[in-house]
Amino acid sequence: MTLEERIQAFSLLGKEIRDLSEEEFENLAWRIENNNNWFTQDQTRAAFVALMDFLDKDKLTDWLLPYHIPTPEKPKTIGIMMAGNIPAVGFHDLLSVLISGNHAAVKLSSGDAVSIRWLVEKLIEIEPRFSGKVEFEEMLKGKDAYIATGSDNSARYFDYYFGKYPHIIRKNRTSVAVLRGDESQEELRELGRDIFQYFGLGCRNVSKVYVKEEKSLMDLLDSISGSHFLTSHHKYLNNYDYNKSIYLVNKEPHLDNGFLLLRESTALVSPIGVLFYEYYQDQSDLERKLEVIQDKIQCVVSKEAWFPNSLKFGEAQCPKLDDYADGVDTIAFLKQLN
Repeated sequence: MTLEERIQAFSLLGKEIRDLSEEEFENLAWRIENNNNWFTQDQTRAAFVALMDFLDKDKLTDWLLPYHIPTPEKPKTIGIMMAGNIPAVGFHDLLSVLISGNHAAVKLSSGDAVSIRWLVEKLIEIEPRFSGKVEFEEMLKGKDAYIATGSDNSARYFDYYFGKYPHIIRKNRTSVAVLRGDESQEELRELGRDIFQYFGLGCRNVSKVYVKEEKSLMDLLDSISGSHFLTSHHKYLNNYDYNKSIYLVNKEPHLDNGFLLLRESTALVSPIGVLFYEYYQDQSDLERKLEVIQDKIQCVVSKEAWFPNSLKFGEAQCPKLDDYADGVDTIAFLKQLN
């Protein structure tokens, strides 16, 4: 297949997702949620909407144009260790490998075993020449290169086994928000999306906010009051109740609006149901704080993206095709293999 043919196949996959009837989507979403209770129908819908945006023919073409990707004479087999924290989170790696003309050997996360298989099945139906270019395996041995995503602990394991091969190994990352105190209620509600989408399980979810004064915290809690529906999800509620009990027993100061706990901390990654906050003095102080932990931050959000290199509130979970995880260019990595 030529690059144009591969782009066409993936754009048709986007159309296939877009054309799903409500009944077809609900049946698929039920299978996905049955495999992982965190992946509710609403969360799967959000993930699939993001995939449809990815799989636009013009966007795919514009994304790949600067790389001048030739069709490899001898395609490489790339082992992909996928994460499973949000629905279809490993799809971008699969897309990158296949659209660059290489073969994918995929180790699925048990937490996301349904969506990726469904996407691959549909892709092969659309373009049968992809058959044989994707294999699902339990042990990824002897591949030409590896892309592995996991925690800091699993990254050490990946490095031990895959370090001698060309590789991309990703570790824990999270995202943060910065507040100046002049945010509107609507803007803070958009920040709520960055905090709560996928129940806060994604590396692009905001797990900490930086504020200048306590009033910003009170405004945030008031603005996101409409997200109380989160407590209807038993796993989220269990996490919220557990952390609240710990704080109460240990008499740790915190703020509580009935479904989210706010606690001051210099730590970065907050538990589910908790949002950490930290005070800063001015922009220079804030920049110094974030510079120290920049290798742990996936993205930063702020009002109208006022903070340098940040996104607007509500855009954390809307990455573009070239918003590479951990800032490592996957396509450039794959191109240099050939």
